[in-house]
Amino acid sequence: MILEALNYAATWPLTSAGHRRFIRSSVNLWARANRCRAAWAEHERQTKAAILKAAEGCRQRRTAVVLGSGLLRDVPVIELSRLFDTVVLVDLVHLASVRGWIALRGLKNVRLIERDVSGLDAMLAGEPLEPLAFLRQVPYLDFVTSANLLSQISIGASRRISGMERQAVPNDLLTALVRAHLEGMAQVAAQTVLVTDISYTVLDGSGAAHETEDLMHGVDLGSPSSQWDWPVIPFGEESRDYQIVHRVVVR
Repeated sequence: MILEALNYAATWPLTSAGHRRFIRSSVNLWARANRCRAAWAEHERQTKAAILKAAEGCRQRRTAVVLGSGLLRDVPVIELSRLFDTVVLVDLVHLASVRGWIALRGLKNVRLIERDVSGLDAMLAGEPLEPLAFLRQVPYLDFVTSANLLSQISIGASRRISGMERQAVPNDLLTALVRAHLEGMAQVAAQTVLVTDISYTVLDGSGAAHETEDLMHGVDLGSPSSQWDWPVIPFGEESRDYQIVHRVVVR
């Protein structure tokens, strides 16, 4: 708890006022990732490998953008910084621990941008839903990856709208947000790779499934180039009796 408190306090002055409400969830994720280090290791390895494989296929290597850079545990940021002239990390919050990690490794061509790429505010306001339109303004853009972000967009939106009046929320909101992200990635004039968890299953000790949830809200991502299971909540994290396993795909 002391380390979490220190990370929170150090991140507060480095974060814009509008995004400070997201610091707590980022710190909680940081703490969970540390606790689940062993269980998450293979997922992080495969995510890094998928991103790096796509990045190495770029003919030009000027600017790379990482959407949902998070804790950088699943992003090959050192390798990307060697491949590209500039690497831009985009997320709601960049924790002080992440900033320190970057500084200690001397990654001088890495830039941090705070940005909400969900599109939720625009949709609730009845504005055009183009959450990734800003990528068109990135100069010399050659590579974009969405790194384990897409499911979090719909999860975050679901939490936010849970207390709102039903008539104020479009019925297809979550589906529309997923589609908008996919369409935004498809419209980028650069090499792209999407890594996302698409569903989760609650499993007991015998391997029996008790609950399954579609995190893409009915949107079909097509045939993945690769896929694997990620024990986001392994046995013992919340209960000795069950684990929650996410299915991750690369597209």
